[in-house]
Amino acid sequence: MTHKIVFLDRESLDANVRAPNFPHEYKEYESTWTPDEIVERLKDADIAIINKVPMRADTLKQLPNLKLIAVAATGTDVVDKAQAKAQGITVSNIRGYAFNTVPEHVIALLFALRRSIVPYAQSVKRGDWNKSSQFCYFDYPIYDIAGSTLGIVGYGALGKSIAKRAEALGMKVLPYDVFPQEGLVDFETVLTQSDAITIHVPLTPDTKNMFGAEQFRKMKKHALLINTARGGLVDEAALLEALKSGEIGGAGFDVVAQEPPKDGNILCDADLPNLIVTPHVAWASKEAMQILADQLIDNVENFVAGKPSNVVE
Repeated sequence: MTHKIVFLDRESLDANVRAPNFPHEYKEYESTWTPDEIVERLKDADIAIINKVPMRADTLKQLPNLKLIAVAATGTDVVDKAQAKAQGITVSNIRGYAFNTVPEHVIALLFALRRSIVPYAQSVKRGDWNKSSQFCYFDYPIYDIAGSTLGIVGYGALGKSIAKRAEALGMKVLPYDVFPQEGLVDFETVLTQSDAITIHVPLTPDTKNMFGAEQFRKMKKHALLINTARGGLVDEAALLEALKSGEIGGAGFDVVAQEPPKDGNILCDADLPNLIVTPHVAWASKEAMQILADQLIDNVENFVAGKPSNVVE
């Protein structure tokens, strides 16, 4: 049997994608967004490879031949999993590939914000240093990493990897998770005692806007919020207000609610010295993307061999 494989958003993965080890026809598209495009391109396929292409119920119902959706990411909120299950479509994802790249991005944002690196670098470009009467100036606050407290919301593999790095830097770690495990603290403790909080939970109806005005009021005035998970976890309007009013100290975001923000986004458009936004690249080191690509094809090959791996229920 020859399997028909279609990769709908190949440009989202900057890595070598090897050919599967079974008879197949393969076609890839740089990007695919509209439901009509999705249906047309997958109408004869039994295996779809996607990253961020939305596979909603109405779309899936028009694809009776589809047997596998191989997601080239950990998050699978772009797939209507209930409808996929009803149609007998297996959904697989990528796991354990971002053990270095995401933690390093989190720590980079933490350093940049705690030490106000971005606003100081921008001030030098503006010529502020040239005009200074002293050898340095203190327009933006600088705080040490060592001795500060990091709250980690979501204490899975990524959370634990970040904790190791934070502890090596002399930080105290306060981990929180809904799944019981040794050493956890409650959410309230994370909010009130952390100098910085980093989020690592999936986006679900229960976690949507888990950080909003109420949570910001409980945080320390100088506290930072770092989000490399999903934009919908944070109420962006409330965050912007908290940053402008000084209710919290700063934020480092690699994600926003709508990506790409074609119609603008209040965080991307804001010009604040205590806000850094990067374009969803925390996962994207060269090394991590190649691990992801190899695991992606592993999932496809394992499914065809009758031993599906990394199945998402």
